[in-house]
Amino acid sequence: MQSVSRDNAAQYKGVGMYTYSSSSSGLDAGQAAGMAAFAGIWSLFMLVVIVIAIVALWRIFTKAGEAGWKAIIPIYNTIILLKIVGRPWWWILLFLIPLVNIVVMIIVYNDLSKSFGHGVGFTVGLIFLNIIFFLILAFDSSRYIGPGGHSAYAGIPGGSGSGYVPPVGPPAQPYVPPAPPYAPPTPPAAPPQPYTPPAPPTQPPTPPV
Repeated sequence: MQSVSRDNAAQYKGVGMYTYSSSSSGLDAGQAAGMAAFAGIWSLFMLVVIVIAIVALWRIFTKAGEAGWKAIIPIYNTIILLKIVGRPWWWILLFLIPLVNIVVMIIVYNDLSKSFGHGVGFTVGLIFLNIIFFLILAFDSSRYIGPGGHSAYAGIPGGSGSGYVPPVGPPAQPYVPPAPPYAPPTPPAAPPQPYTPPAPPTQPPTPPV
């Protein structure tokens, strides 16, 4: 009786272990499928964000007079962005320094905002709602007025030291009053006639009686 009981206990124990193992493997498979689905959705989301960022940066480069394809090339697009806002190219190295890169990013965003005629409020939007305000900057009616909002061409509205150069019209001409209405030419006056003495009488005068 004891041996039978022990065999039954061992059998039940084996069944319990099999049942636990099966449920555990099923749970692991479900977790793996969920993680795979999450990773796929996240990858798709990031791809959409990258495409939107490239489109916005392409448009911003075009508005600043740079070729849009430069927005596609990593690192190089940052150098072009620094050029647009009037900062030296080596500032890209500052993005590699922790904490310093945050300060540099704020400065660049502020310069970018001023380069298109916006103020501090737009800079705050670029910092906290980056992709949204990049799209606004790309497709709004603002124009590039120069690095940091300063024109390098005195007297030319909208001039810039790099990138977009506005067309320069012909120099201003002095004012010329309009011509009077057309009048036909006056004919010349007739020249004076030469003096002609009176003709002598044909009969001599009769002497008085």
